[in-house]
Amino acid sequence: MEKRSLGQGLSVSAIGLGCMGMSQSYGPADEQEALATIHRALEMGVDFFDTADMYGPFTNEVLLGRALKGRREGVVIATKFGNERRADGSWVGVNGRPEYVPQACDASLARLGVDHIDLYYQHRVDPSVPIEETWGAMSELVAAGKVRYLGISEAAIATLRRAHAVHPMAAAQYEYSLFTRDPEDGLLAATRELGIGVVAYSPVGRGFLSGTITDPSQFQDGDFRKGHPRFTGENFQRNLDVVEKVKELARTRNATPAQIAIAWVLAQGKDIVPIPGTKRRSYLEEDLGALEIRLTEQELAAIEEIAPRGVAAGERYTAENMARLNV
Repeated sequence: MEKRSLGQGLSVSAIGLGCMGMSQSYGPADEQEALATIHRALEMGVDFFDTADMYGPFTNEVLLGRALKGRREGVVIATKFGNERRADGSWVGVNGRPEYVPQACDASLARLGVDHIDLYYQHRVDPSVPIEETWGAMSELVAAGKVRYLGISEAAIATLRRAHAVHPMAAAQYEYSLFTRDPEDGLLAATRELGIGVVAYSPVGRGFLSGTITDPSQFQDGDFRKGHPRFTGENFQRNLDVVEKVKELARTRNATPAQIAIAWVLAQGKDIVPIPGTKRRSYLEEDLGALEIRLTEQELAAIEEIAPRGVAAGERYTAENMARLNV
């Protein structure tokens, strides 16, 4: 397994595994297949697993903890706090209050069944709390040995700089794919200046770039893509047309479009680690096949022509969730 570095000293597999879909957002859960998928990832050399307290809510951390019981050594567990939900799934709000930070961390440690978290992210920035206060509390977790490294997700560049000034940041997690190239608008330049790694979630465009989605009727109950701007109305067909072109290019490499999409993210820099999410072993194995693909300059140029910046039709979240980005 190829390794990559996040920040100063955190070494992880070049592709991680996003675990959210095992517990929410993508239709019915299958716990046994999810556990088998995590175990298969370990067998294939993946050592970087991404979860959050809000996934489930709470149940995804418990699932990951169960899967890694007795297999903790050498594994990098990343989890997040700040999107506060109740046990029934209802939304409380974004919470970055310093007194909340250790409470959230202790709860995650208990659910995961571990004595430390390797990478602890602020999931979303609380606009009502100065980032210095939140990160001051997070730095205390490092001093206490409960957390090894700190990260942030979907923060504005100025906020990221302020947080990093309080405590060195290992990783910044943002959506990044052929369909979402927002990090190219100054973020990648900033993280490289500061020595921060980038963890790219949804590198397959929430499954659209897999080439397996051809009709909105495929989405099951409980799949949030049913109401997602990029998967509905005229946007669906416009985005599907782009996927068809990616599929054509993939055929020339005897690869799948998902593998091309992930290989493209990997090619954007050694400081970027994609974390495609899946709840099935078959898709996991397919995604990891992207590591065998080294895109040529000609292929990268062809992809740029097929999927230039801004090619995706529709926002990447609903209006409510878009308001929580770039804070």
